[in-house]
Amino acid sequence: MLLDHPAARRLHVLLLLCLAVLLSGCWSSTPASSGSPGAAGSAVDALQRLPVASRVATGYRRAAFGDGWLDLDGDGCSTRQEVLRRDLTGVRLSGLCTVDSGRLADPYTGRVVVFQRGPRTSADVQVDHVVALADAWRTGAAGWSAARRERFANDPLELLAVDGEVNQDKGDGDAAQWLPPLPSARCAYVARQVAVKTAYGLAVRPSERSAMLRVLGTCPGQRLPSARSSAVR
Repeated sequence: MLLDHPAARRLHVLLLLCLAVLLSGCWSSTPASSGSPGAAGSAVDALQRLPVASRVATGYRRAAFGDGWLDLDGDGCSTRQEVLRRDLTGVRLSGLCTVDSGRLADPYTGRVVVFQRGPRTSADVQVDHVVALADAWRTGAAGWSAARRERFANDPLELLAVDGEVNQDKGDGDAAQWLPPLPSARCAYVARQVAVKTAYGLAVRPSERSAMLRVLGTCPGQRLPSARSSAVR
């Protein structure tokens, strides 16, 4: 028989392997990775792909996400200072990193906040975790390593400099519990939440998903922000 020849047997095996690879590609139910959050298309499409949490974790502690603002990229500047430098205009620095003053166009209210570093004034501008850390814990982060939680809490995609009072009003709320006071800011805000949850494999709660769909229903063409557009210097 032809298959008794060594070269023919090798060819037969190779053909079977190729067929197996092709069939596995057809049968796989796992979607291909987009490579980056911003490549996933519209925010509403990405939201539809997020898992819905039937149960949520309890026992949230802020300390589980690290001890305050870190310097994960090793450039000598804390994440807070890097985000302030990214989001404020007219920035004046003290030394290499510390933002002494600047102006913030608050993304949640549209107001301009004048920032001046000091014991009584630094809190006028705060850095918001767009997906609240408590929400992240409830929808997946409870199962992460400590290092992954620290990276999440210091990821520029997850962070925005905002009006301090508004950030306090938000607290730990998800989209079902809190949205920016400025209606025109809500689509970008929810899209960023979806981008963060997509990037980290977090789920959404049913009420949160419904609230997000209502917002994105007003802006079906809203795109996800990319990690590149959110990068700090």
